[in-house]
Amino acid sequence: MTSQEEEPSNILETESALSWAEARFKLLSNVADSNFKIQQVSPASLAYLGDAVYELYIRTCYLLPPKRLNNYHDHVVDQVRAESQANTLRLITPHLTEGELEILRRGRNATAGSPRRLAPEIYQQATSLETLIGYLYLTNPQRLTQLLAHLPLDPH
Repeated sequence: MTSQEEEPSNILETESALSWAEARFKLLSNVADSNFKIQQVSPASLAYLGDAVYELYIRTCYLLPPKRLNNYHDHVVDQVRAESQANTLRLITPHLTEGELEILRRGRNATAGSPRRLAPEIYQQATSLETLIGYLYLTNPQRLTQLLAHLPLDPH
């Protein structure tokens, strides 16, 4: 059996409360380089991951009570738009640690350009939020859950 065939069982046998992605990330980082640091992951990569994690979180929040699919979609799109993400960032900023504020700065400084419909500062704020979410998803999902609990989402 090759190491690739063994990986899924290693991930599934993880006894801690790690997400599958966190378990996979830790497995890869241990195999690739014992000196691996999350800070080596580019802010753009963290934002890419954070965007997906945030959308999944928002989709999950609006899943109940059951609705028509286009109603789900409308609620989710309203929340994951850059303008809404900038508002979310303003809501959680008072609750952030110095280290988390530094991750935000890294994410803000990593943006290059913005869509024409957006002011550059809105795009920077949204990207910095996504960077923080990606970072926390990989390093401290419990902290991510604490921060996301501050969002005033109305699933109705």
